[in-house]
Amino acid sequence: MSVLYEVVAYGDPLLLQPWRDKVEELIAPFELQIGRDFAWTMNPPHLALTQTVASTILYLGQAHAPAPEVLLGAKVPILPVVPDLTQVHALIPAPLQHLNCLGLAEQGLDRGAGVLLEALGLLPRQRRIFLSYKRTEAREAAVQLADALANRQFEVFLDTRGVPPAEEFQAQLWHKLCDCDVLLMLHTPGYFESRWTSAEFGRALAKHIPVLRVTWPDDTPDVRTQTAARAELVQSEVDPVTGRLADAAIERIAQQLETLRARSHAIRNLNLISRLRSAVQQVGGQMLGQGVQSSVHLQLADGRKIRLLPNVGVPTSDALQLAANQPGDGAAAVAYDEIGMLPSWVAHLDWLGDNIPSVKWVKASNAAWQFADWRD
Repeated sequence: MSVLYEVVAYGDPLLLQPWRDKVEELIAPFELQIGRDFAWTMNPPHLALTQTVASTILYLGQAHAPAPEVLLGAKVPILPVVPDLTQVHALIPAPLQHLNCLGLAEQGLDRGAGVLLEALGLLPRQRRIFLSYKRTEAREAAVQLADALANRQFEVFLDTRGVPPAEEFQAQLWHKLCDCDVLLMLHTPGYFESRWTSAEFGRALAKHIPVLRVTWPDDTPDVRTQTAARAELVQSEVDPVTGRLADAAIERIAQQLETLRARSHAIRNLNLISRLRSAVQQVGGQMLGQGVQSSVHLQLADGRKIRLLPNVGVPTSDALQLAANQPGDGAAAVAYDEIGMLPSWVAHLDWLGDNIPSVKWVKASNAAWQFADWRD
């Protein structure tokens, strides 16, 4: 397999090694490997990016880097990093200071590695968490977590805030669940006594959405949560009067969400690609290979080719533009799993497909049916 993604990193090699290790960890669930399909180049004497792949620059200091004008001239995303945000003006050259810097003390290595994958198109810019909790047992902790995670640049769906007036509550809730990266489950003792929290948990599993189970100290483990990632709370981390969580517990939960988010997209993307491969093979075609931003190249039984962009979560019109700009031969298309989405949203996507003929929508549930009667 040829290289699909490229990071060029500038900085002290000892400081860059943890970045390489973390990126390697995050791309493993995508079935990508550094050195095979993911290039990691450190302090090259000359900046020469591969034009046909998704590229980005990691900038940890100017000692090993070319002039800022050279970096900006590459016209790829640049991530400047400083130990903390008070040092931006001291460590980042003036021509690069218009770029939003990442402070390691404020945001951490996990977040930084995630930003690199976002710049490469492996992860979406949106960072969406669905908070599942029993109101009578964890309301204060849920509100506290929603605010704390929002301050860490997550978009958090909280049922008491996320559904507009006059909307159908449950339909909106399932739609938001379809579009989240991770289900954050506050597993208090009565969590599974509620029909709705039980359904939220089960439907997250049905959509291959990873679950982070925050376990209360007095909770009894449930066999249904065996596959969930865990953040165990100790007695001192839950205020017995207010129900609020300690800052250390919130920080631990946020760090786990960063890692789970990447795994979530990898799992769901690979699952969607597997369904598309089976669908095209079912009607006599084949999958030819993978491109940038997780796109796949299919060939129908009659030899026609399709450049297909799998869309994890709820697609928007932006996906049409991304698919249209994918390199390669054949018709452009976007594939998505419509189960659980608002019928009105699916109808909107159908309308877009009818009125933007250069890119087609493919629903995962009937992909083989569409491939069998493909119209360019």
